[in-house]
Amino acid sequence: MSAEPRERDTATQDLVLDADPPAVSSGPDPGSPAAAGSADAAGSASEEQAPERPLIKNRDFQALWSSEAFAAVAKETAEIAYPLLILATTGSALYAGVVGSAQLITASVMSIPGGTLADRVDRRLLLAGCNLVRVLLLALFSVLIFTENTNMPIIFAIAVTSAVCFGLSQPAGMAAIKALVPPSQLTQATAQNQIRYFGATVAGPPIGGALFAVARAFPYLAAALSFLISTALLLLVRKPMQSEESRAAKEKGGTAEGFRFLFKQPILRPLIIWIMGSNMAFTHSGVFLALIATAQGRGASESFIGATLAVAGLGGLFGSLIAGWVFRKFKPSTIVLYGAWIGPVVAILLAITPGVVPLGIIVTLVFIRGPIISTLFLSYLAAVAPDKVQGRVLGAVFFMSMSAAPIGVFLVGLVFDLAGSTWVFITMCVISGVAALPTLTKRIRTLPAPETVAV
Repeated sequence: MSAEPRERDTATQDLVLDADPPAVSSGPDPGSPAAAGSADAAGSASEEQAPERPLIKNRDFQALWSSEAFAAVAKETAEIAYPLLILATTGSALYAGVVGSAQLITASVMSIPGGTLADRVDRRLLLAGCNLVRVLLLALFSVLIFTENTNMPIIFAIAVTSAVCFGLSQPAGMAAIKALVPPSQLTQATAQNQIRYFGATVAGPPIGGALFAVARAFPYLAAALSFLISTALLLLVRKPMQSEESRAAKEKGGTAEGFRFLFKQPILRPLIIWIMGSNMAFTHSGVFLALIATAQGRGASESFIGATLAVAGLGGLFGSLIAGWVFRKFKPSTIVLYGAWIGPVVAILLAITPGVVPLGIIVTLVFIRGPIISTLFLSYLAAVAPDKVQGRVLGAVFFMSMSAAPIGVFLVGLVFDLAGSTWVFITMCVISGVAALPTLTKRIRTLPAPETVAV
């Protein structure tokens, strides 16, 4: 794939403009061709020598990252409180499961129009609007809880509407990265995003649980405040979150353009097929369900099971923290191949390993790879997809990756009831092994770095 010529990123332009002026010298006449050639050469040299601003000093990206971090913690804080509230008011685990499944399905479906909106409207306004809707929803919900006027239809409506906002805003937040950082820093910026996501999944649930223990409305009030802070931080992003070309271009191909672009790309196509199969085999909810059922069958206590899940869950955060180091030390093709084929190996180990805690340690190996592979895939997507279709391609990716998760949860429950835990893990091995086959193609075995294919 040939990369089209690119203009210099804004950060580099700023550094060139802020540079000290050259000393005056007696050279060729300013109007002469020789002088023009000298000026062009000097300009090129300045461009090449201008140092690239470190990502940590990119205030626009860091403001967006901070805003999205507050939004992520708010989301996780509220979502852990929904099942707690349902169980406290109705005692029904079924209702809690229905609400959780509805949120997941809603978010995956709404990511498709969310991707279209990310390409069609101002991304900053889209993010801020979705945040403010959730502020109002959660504040109102808190009042209803304080006045004891909640019931299952209200809880369901609040939870699903929040999921709508998440699905609509997620592609815009990811698509904005390409407009805020230079191509050479796409992988680094995407890796930092993974820290935000997995950090929120670790921090949000204990915050929500602790606040719920004080008062049932507190997790939702805290989430509303966090979404409000997230909105305020968006005001610190000075640079446009999409390119001039993207804002000026007429939409081409509609919503389906994201899917078409995704499956036309020789790098993205095999990777998204593998990711879908891997998510089906090793979705968090499905793996945790398999571990819980297996641990209960082996006589483990609830606290012991909780410790096992905590060990497994920390794998994602650890993976996000070491992602940058992994990309510096290993080639992209090596990362993908190890990431793909560790899944079937782990599934076999789960099937043959006795005990309970060892299962959590083994699952950690799969969860560690999650943020690393996500970072690599999203870096390729940001590199090869023009800004004018970034949102729609991301919407297609989020829909395809998230829609595989409910199928995996259903298969875990079905196989466990029919044949037991060993066959659950064997099923995981088969699904993840078949899904990994596209990674054996020559294209994947010779993957270039994301920044080398940027357009």
